[in-house]
Amino acid sequence: MKAIMIRKYGIKETQSVFLVMDGIDKYFECVAIELPRVVIPYRPNAHDVDCIPEGNYPVKKIISPTKGKCFLLSDVPDRFAVEIHIGNFVSGKKVDSAGCILPGMSFADINEDGNIDVADSTKALNQLWDILPDAFKLHIL
Repeated sequence: MKAIMIRKYGIKETQSVFLVMDGIDKYFECVAIELPRVVIPYRPNAHDVDCIPEGNYPVKKIISPTKGKCFLLSDVPDRFAVEIHIGNFVSGKKVDSAGCILPGMSFADINEDGNIDVADSTKALNQLWDILPDAFKLHIL
């Protein structure tokens, strides 16, 4: 199994299709949302500002004392504690991420604030948890 995120950059958020592949066959598909891509020359890849850079990241399952089931990404340049965890919002009145990846089953404006969110995040994370091994590589394109 391998995990791939294919991104679409937006002004307020970065949207992705999150694919779990079994060889060349799609095994599972959900979506993900992150902070927008912001290019600040003196603060590249800034925590709480930017989505993480495209690349290949080692990932492992963890149980967070505050978030429960999560996936922890390693080797993210200039960052630590980057996770895939439950949450719906990256912009607007309520924000669930300071630079992490939030999975969901679809994109929607859940709280009707004009911003794109992810719906059914718990369902998406639980399905990823059941499908993916304890350690794997995430390819972000």
